[in-house]
Amino acid sequence: MALLVLLSTFSFAIESHYCGDTLVDTSWIGEVESCSVDVLHKHTSEEINIRTKKCCKDEILAIDGQEDLKISLENFNFEQQLFVVSFIYSYIKLYEGTDSKSIPFKNYSPPPLIRNVQTLDQVFLI
Repeated sequence: MALLVLLSTFSFAIESHYCGDTLVDTSWIGEVESCSVDVLHKHTSEEINIRTKKCCKDEILAIDGQEDLKISLENFNFEQQLFVVSFIYSYIKLYEGTDSKSIPFKNYSPPPLIRNVQTLDQVFLI
């Protein structure tokens, strides 16, 4: 149950950086590397901005987990509330203990031992 709650609230993002149609870097945790790092030393900042706007693009795939885990009985209709209350009541009554222990063989005595069959037939469990 704890694993189900953990996986339903887990959210993450995958970042991908493309230069043209070529995938340069993909990151699950940190930031992706840019392809304009090599161009940075050769060109001025205006040329880099023009070049990165035309050929480079970043894609972010974000999967959000569940935010609200608080369940309240006010959101249920009457039939659902009746079902929950009756289920809990019957479940509690299922494990209710008895006051006295009954012994069904209390008034009966064992049958009389006429002869010891194992000793007479020489049959012993080893």
